[in-house]
Parts: sequence; structure tokens; C-alpha cells
Amino acid sequence: MNTRNQKTVSRRRVLLIGVALIVFFFASFAFGRYAVPVTDVIKILLKNCFGLPFKADWDANMEIAVMNVRLPRIVLACLVGCSLSGAGCAYQSVFRNPMAAPDILGASSGACFGAALAILLGRSSVGITISAFCFSILSLLLVYLIGSRVRGSRATSLLLAGIMIGSLFSAGTSYIKLVADPGNQLPAITYWLMGSLSGAKMRDLLFAAVPMGVGLLVLFILRWRVNLLTLHPDEARAMGTNTERLRFFVVSAATLLTAASVASSGMIGWVGLVIPNLCRKLIGNDNRYLLPASMLFGALFLLLVDDISRNLLAVEIPIGILTAFVGAPFFLYLMTRKEKA
Repeated sequence: MNTRNQKTVSRRRVLLIGVALIVFFFASFAFGRYAVPVTDVIKILLKNCFGLPFKADWDANMEIAVMNVRLPRIVLACLVGCSLSGAGCAYQSVFRNPMAAPDILGASSGACFGAALAILLGRSSVGITISAFCFSILSLLLVYLIGSRVRGSRATSLLLAGIMIGSLFSAGTSYIKLVADPGNQLPAITYWLMGSLSGAKMRDLLFAAVPMGVGLLVLFILRWRVNLLTLHPDEARAMGTNTERLRFFVVSAATLLTAASVASSGMIGWVGLVIPNLCRKLIGNDNRYLLPASMLFGALFLLLVDDISRNLLAVEIPIGILTAFVGAPFFLYLMTRKEKA
């Protein structure tokens, strides 16, 4: 397939993923314990979001379910999935390693420590989210501080520093679980670490939307330049690109996305690892199309998994468990298929 045909196919597939996301976005409002017809869902959204003069011929509980319960959760699922997958794709390009994931620089471990510490201190849900976000950003600062003092390749230095910082924060989280009250604090910490979107409120959505929006915008604008990071540093430098500065912006944006995602939803694994690799098989290695495809597919994937988690059983399944159940076997399939190629 020549380059022009490859670009056309990539654009069409990105567009197809976007259309599927829109379809399932609106369909997700109809799923739940309280049934709401799709036609009523559309009317309620148009009336409340755009002020269209629809006559309220639906039950008041339907409007409460759609606007107060499902809308924040569905939008947050899309944002978190989009952010984790976009961050994973960026990390894989920066470190030139398809096994790189959003928690590679310790941001997830830092967020988990911050959340566990806030729960131990009896903070509110807002305080837990803020603490998780702040410690996640702190982990990035520590990684850059240590990585800048290590000789050798900057990418390798950041990777090793991230592993070290992540291990320290994981040890801190384990200690907090050890000293936490087993009656209420330990179950709360354990449940948070499993990852969940249950109880999502508009304030959670507003808190997450700003850093996620900034991070996604930076990656989207720099998506064509991210391709240069997959080249040898000397080749990229010969093309007039400051690879250190570009790597800093890309890694910072990806870590910001990871921090906001983990702070607002807990630990949700595999999304940032599996989805970019799947999109790479569908789209190719060109980040001009790969990054948008990963973002859209990540949002679609987490939206579907969240629909399953809140409808499969009488008791809601933490979404982090489901992503592991789906992601691990699927990634094994991708690996074995790659070996056969």
C-alpha cells in the first residue's frame, strides 16, 4: 500500500472510531438499573444542555438519572479513557517501547499514595482527589530532578528514575494499608485502588476536565512532531528539532493526563498499554493519526467497559478489575499474533 492510500485508510478508520464513539456515547445513557428510552435521553440532553423548548413529557426521575447520575459518569469515562490511551501512546513513542504505559514514570503510584494518605487522614472525596493529583505531579518532578542528574540517555534516565520513584510510592502505599483501620479505612483504600467511576459528580468532571483538556490539546498539537522522537537523536537534531524540549513537553502532558485520570477514577490499568498497540495495528505508526485514534478508541473502550461494570451484575464491578480481565488476554493475543507475523 502506497503512502497516499495508507493516509486515506488511516483517516477513514479514525473517522469510523469517532462515529462509533458518538453512537455508544448516547446509547450508554439508556443503560442502567432505571430504564430510559433513547428518544427521551436525546430530548432531556437537548433541553438541559442546549435549552431547546421540549415539553417535559418524561418522568422526573428519568431526568435526574440522565443529568445527575449518568451524564457525569459517561463523560468522565470518555475523558479518562481518552487521557490514559493518549498518554500511553505518547510514552510508547517517547521511549520507543511498545510496552510503555501511563504509570511508567511513577505518576500512578504517586496518585495512589496521595489518595491512601488522604483516606488515612479522614479527608473528604474532594480532598482525596486533590491529594492524589498533587502527589502524582510530585512524582513527575522527582523523576525529572533525578533523571537530569544521571549521565547517559535522557529517556533511559527518566525510565529508571520513574521505576525507582514508583517503587518508593508503592512501598508507602503498602505501609499506609498496614496501619489503616481495617474497619473502614482499609476497605476504602482497597476499593479506590481498584478503580471506579461510581458516584461521579459534576465537580469531579470539572476538576478533571481542565488538566485533561490541557494535556490532550498539547499532545494533539504536537502529534506530528512526536514522530521525530522515534528517530535517533542525531537524526532528529539534524532536522532542526530540540529533542530534549520536545520530550519534556510530551512527557509532561502525558503525565498530566495520567495524574488527572488516576486522581479522578483510581487505578485503571491496561487502557494505556493495550489500546495504543491495537490502534498501531489498525492505523500504523504515524502519530498524526495514531494519537487521535488512540484517544478516541480509549474513550470508546472505557465507555463500553463502564457500561458492562454497572449493568452486568446486581453489584457493580470496579472498572479496574474489568479492564484487567479484558486487557490482559487481549494483549496476549496481540503479542502472539505479532510473533506469527
